[in-house]
Amino acid sequence: MSATLFHFSFAVSDLDQARRFYGEILQCPEGRKLKGRADFNFFGHHIVAHLAPDDVVGDKGRKIGGALSTPLRHFGVVMTLEDFRKVAKRADDLGAIWINRPSNTQQGTIREQMLMTLSDGCGNAIEFKGLTDIANVYAVKDNEAAVA
Repeated sequence: MSATLFHFSFAVSDLDQARRFYGEILQCPEGRKLKGRADFNFFGHHIVAHLAPDDVVGDKGRKIGGALSTPLRHFGVVMTLEDFRKVAKRADDLGAIWINRPSNTQQGTIREQMLMTLSDGCGNAIEFKGLTDIANVYAVKDNEAAVA
């Protein structure tokens, strides 16, 4: 199969805030500029923020993650630990809104990872996973059985 890009379209409550978060804080280059939307290169993938305040899910719905409080409806990126640390520092330095500050999860397993969740300030939760080898995000632990 040839190379592919993931595409995600989502609602935001404020396009200027979306441009600040995705463009300035995350350093995702903005693409096309059309009325009512903003296209970004989200770590190599195509995302489109549409100005649609009534369609923002935000904190509605349940949370996942045990001690962490990540909204079930979120999206994000899996990256190297080095890139994760850079994004975390930049988010902190530029005053991003934290949902979950960086923490180490699944310690001692092949899927050990750093995890953090940010709010884009427009009603969306963005999760970041940092792994030594990003392919390990697919690894199955010995005690995990297939669930039907």
